[in-house]
Amino acid sequence: MVTSRRPARGRRGFTLIELLVVLAVIALLLALAAPRYFDHIQRSREAVLRENLGVMRDAIDKYHADRGRYPDALSDLVTRRYLRAVPVDPITDSRETWVILPPPAGTATAGGAVYDVRSSAPGTGADGTPFESW
Repeated sequence: MVTSRRPARGRRGFTLIELLVVLAVIALLLALAAPRYFDHIQRSREAVLRENLGVMRDAIDKYHADRGRYPDALSDLVTRRYLRAVPVDPITDSRETWVILPPPAGTATAGGAVYDVRSSAPGTGADGTPFESW
């Protein structure tokens, strides 16, 4: 019994050169896309920070308008249902890093300690201003 082997009618698989070319193209595309991806992530964190600051400042203003005084802590905004929860600072990934600013010295208020809120995140935003000044 003789078995004959027939030659393959086409190539099977890829050559090493073809695989290297494909890997080089993938590496080139990744090198072009990765910086834009990380820049986009940073800009989205900055947008969330601006939105969170705006929401908290609006809640502080509404609390003051309703009660005639500023809240003693950010948690007062949650207990009185002006906020569902204290937002997370997207740059520091923490609820505990907000900087509380008291009312100005000449302001006639009946009490309260939270006049404004800012981020304690180090660094600057894409516009060049420090996060602490937002």
